[in-house]
Amino acid sequence: MPTTALEPISLAPRVVVFDYGEVISRAPSADDRAALVARAGVGADAEPAFWTAYWSHRGALDQGTVSIAEYWAGVAAELGADLDAVDVHELWALDHRSWLSVDAGTLRVLHALRDGGTRLALLSNAGADFSGWLRSGSFAPLFERVFVSGELGLVKPGAEIYEHVISELGIDPSRFVFVDNKAENVAGSLAVGGDAHVFTDAASLESWLRGLAA
Repeated sequence: MPTTALEPISLAPRVVVFDYGEVISRAPSADDRAALVARAGVGADAEPAFWTAYWSHRGALDQGTVSIAEYWAGVAAELGADLDAVDVHELWALDHRSWLSVDAGTLRVLHALRDGGTRLALLSNAGADFSGWLRSGSFAPLFERVFVSGELGLVKPGAEIYEHVISELGIDPSRFVFVDNKAENVAGSLAVGGDAHVFTDAASLESWLRGLAA
């Protein structure tokens, strides 16, 4: 059944820049996570070590300094696992797919901003392989620009990535509004002179944005 659209939110001349993972997207489900662990050949007792390795090598993948194959080789080496090229292809596909679910509440907020004439952009810490989805998915036309860390060689929360986005959008830092689920990334955007919100849920985000518009 169709849902009622939110009232427009007008924040011009500000530009609202959204993170993707766990803001627009939902976190990978328990089934997604289990499938990835199983395909890696990791037993239940070693699952915590798998996620430690998964995240400890993620920064380099997101910055574009390692390839997908090199990333999974690093994870495998940390776990003492033996992965061949086909294993890597399948792990990549399972991992990629796990980040494709979207949050309806956040999407309604995005449409309310767009309907209010607010400029929107996207800034994601993600490998370059994710840029196709971010630039060509059904939500992509909501954003005037999409910035992917793996293409830029820069990652949040470093000041350089926010400064790059601000420059490319042609705005003063005071007009930069950033939404991210990680407090350290929000702190990074605040440090360059923007405004920001730590995302927890769509309702709280909507309330905060409407407060800015008041």
